[in-house]
Amino acid sequence: MAISLLFPNPPLTNPHSRHKPTLPAYSSTCGAKKRAACIVCAKSQDDYHATLKALNSKGRFPRKSLGQHYMLNSEINEQLVGAANIKEGDLVLEIGPGTGSLTNVLLNAGATVLAIEKDPHMVGLVTERFASTERFKVLQEDFVKCHIHSHMLSLFENRQSSNANSAYAKVVANIPFNISTDVVKQLLPMGDIFSEVVLLLQEETAMRLVKPSLRTSEYRPINIFVNFYSEPQYKFKVPRTSFFPQPNVDAAVVTFKLKQAIDYPSVTSTKSFFSMVVSIFYGFRLCFSSLYLLSLNMIMSFGTPRVHFINNIVNSAFNGKRKMLRKSLQHLCTSLVIEEALGDVGLPATSRPEELTLDDFVRLHNLIVEV
Repeated sequence: MAISLLFPNPPLTNPHSRHKPTLPAYSSTCGAKKRAACIVCAKSQDDYHATLKALNSKGRFPRKSLGQHYMLNSEINEQLVGAANIKEGDLVLEIGPGTGSLTNVLLNAGATVLAIEKDPHMVGLVTERFASTERFKVLQEDFVKCHIHSHMLSLFENRQSSNANSAYAKVVANIPFNISTDVVKQLLPMGDIFSEVVLLLQEETAMRLVKPSLRTSEYRPINIFVNFYSEPQYKFKVPRTSFFPQPNVDAAVVTFKLKQAIDYPSVTSTKSFFSMVVSIFYGFRLCFSSLYLLSLNMIMSFGTPRVHFINNIVNSAFNGKRKMLRKSLQHLCTSLVIEEALGDVGLPATSRPEELTLDDFVRLHNLIVEV
């Protein structure tokens, strides 16, 4: 049911008001000493009023700069956790726990949760809310800048000492729409740590990631990246009325089943494969090693070379996606060899990058490198 029907008088403020908008008070029978217990309840429903109460307890209002939109529908959180098939003993990474509505469902399902939260006020809130459990830990960090690999390895070491069984962790998160692409790029190459990534994304983004169409503007560099490292699947739509404040777009849940390194597309060399993609679209006339080093040097300062290397290469590639392959590959081999390779792959000599699937790129690369 739409939130507007459930709550006919939502907290609206005059956009021309001089004062900072405040959230309406929420009455409670609990005393000040039991505030944490009021915010937390193992079987509580994190609905509209509970969310307002939690925010009011910290004197907070959703910040647009952080992309904060809080989930008001507990059933959506249940479905999100269900999509990840969370079981007792699972280790879960959550990005942006906010007031802890999704965290609560994860913990109730028996998971151990590591949360990454940028807003210090929300860190304080969830720290208080889940103070009674040892299966929750929150770190105050910007996810796109944190060393998540190190954090997860540390947790796995602790779990091994306690005889936990899980070989891989999972990611389950309702992430800010404005960092969704960065989150996807950072997480998908981590198949050595995560088995599955389940994200609540802007619906348009979800559709582009999962169902791109060749020969259209919807086919983008991120599609090559996503399919190289994972098997994406669109799960279900989430109406915009499920959030506070209400965004201008609907959302959707997408699952990414991460591949292990052994299951990545079979290229003779990952380095030369992505270097070739750059050369196809950018027309760089450098050898594979020089292209790789150039790309690597450009991203070393970010601290995660592997992810940002792939990101830079594929994004660079599509800047020239209207260029024919037989022209963009001429610095690697002759036009005749290129046309023969395209024919062996089953592509016409006039093919353009936006017309190739991931498998096409892989087969073309392996043929040309062998030549």
